[in-house]
Amino acid sequence: MTFWLLLILGLITYIILQRSVANITRTPVWLLWLVMMTPAVVLIIWAEATPEDGGVPAWGAIALMTGCFILYLWLLYRGRTTPEEQAKTRVTAPELSSSLTPLKEQLRPIAPGEETQLRNCFNWSVYALHQLEYRPQAVICRGQLRTTPDRAYRTIRDNIEQKFGDRFLVVLQEGENQKPLFVLAPNPKQHTQSAESDPTEQPAIALGLFLITLFTSTTVGVELAGIESDRWQADPRLLLQGLPYACSLLGVLGIRELGRYAIARRHQLETSLPYFIPFPMFLGTLGAFLRIRSPIPNRKVLFDTSIVGPLLTLLVSFPLLLWGLSQSQLVPASEASGILNFQELIPTFSLLLSLCSALLLPGSLDPSQAIELQPVAIVGYLGIILSAFTLMPIGRLDGGQMVHAMFGRRTALAIGQISRILILLLALLHPELLLWAILLFLIPLRDSPALNDVSELDNKRDVLGLISLFLLALILLPVPQMLTQALS
Repeated sequence: MTFWLLLILGLITYIILQRSVANITRTPVWLLWLVMMTPAVVLIIWAEATPEDGGVPAWGAIALMTGCFILYLWLLYRGRTTPEEQAKTRVTAPELSSSLTPLKEQLRPIAPGEETQLRNCFNWSVYALHQLEYRPQAVICRGQLRTTPDRAYRTIRDNIEQKFGDRFLVVLQEGENQKPLFVLAPNPKQHTQSAESDPTEQPAIALGLFLITLFTSTTVGVELAGIESDRWQADPRLLLQGLPYACSLLGVLGIRELGRYAIARRHQLETSLPYFIPFPMFLGTLGAFLRIRSPIPNRKVLFDTSIVGPLLTLLVSFPLLLWGLSQSQLVPASEASGILNFQELIPTFSLLLSLCSALLLPGSLDPSQAIELQPVAIVGYLGIILSAFTLMPIGRLDGGQMVHAMFGRRTALAIGQISRILILLLALLHPELLLWAILLFLIPLRDSPALNDVSELDNKRDVLGLISLFLLALILLPVPQMLTQALS
């Protein structure tokens, strides 16, 4: 299992690096990837080679991670490209969403006559325009906001659409001095094909991937039920014993993605169908995904599309976890017991899991005991962990976009950096979280802003966001020793 976890982490790490830093540095991506993967590989080899020592010394892990992180930053900035070189491969405006599709053509300069038309789009009573700044790929419009952000954005956007059609995407965001400014960027829809011409947007492909994933997860469920592969291959009827695990797992992932699909369609966003990713071992799948192609219109929509996935995952996973724990049993703990061992799970790393275990499995908080999870309990447990990961307030994770929608982009950057450090400190107590901590450091802190990135949320969304952050803390915080003794 350790090998496959390392392989998955390596693939995800390479994809993140390829998408986030390939255009800003001359340093080869494979070299940056090698440096970032070194701590995980070395620590795993160290732990496997010296099992009698009981783990990797904390000082060694800290020194290795710190050294590799410093080396990564040095390699990244040593090969950093100039703004002119970056402009050849990246055409987004300053602080503009990296999700806007890069264009092959440069935006043509606005002619003097068009400049007059553009200035006439800004009503003095709505947004008093002071100056225009021309960039190779955008026009920055600075001025003074004289009404609510919602009214200003709608008015200016409608005026620009009347004068220039769909030539521009109109973005309202905070500038360096925290004053709202408008950015006119090229509209990618003028240069991209429609969704109907995309060969991957076919229900048959989505259905086929679902059926393959159902089979691969069923085979994993059979193995979790204690049936070896040669037995179910000789008697395919034994596959039925893997269906509870497979249906639970695909139900959690499917409801999550269908919820995201429904909320995107409700807000009239262009989105792909949900796609499952089959994997013949480990969990039977690498998850499911869908891609939202349309720019997010405002922070309310950004909040809705980011929070629906984690909350639905929690709502479905928690009952599965409770029922599965009631069917699980206690086993003697050993050196192999831990967070990632489903046959010998130690629940005290999570306050939520500890409370549930103490309620349904008396004695499970005893240090000499571990939990042998029943297959459905494994799905519920994985769903809770998936929700916690996606709720992390970092970058383009659901939690990062949610915090961005709640507090604004600048505050979200600070919260994301603090969260990275806290998870790294938590990994010192639970080395199993080291891979999680490394992955979070690879995720860029900046996410994609909404087109209207100034208007704030309403009170209901703010309260829902705070509840979600409380649930995240409930999942990640370890149970205090005094509470452990009280519940034992």
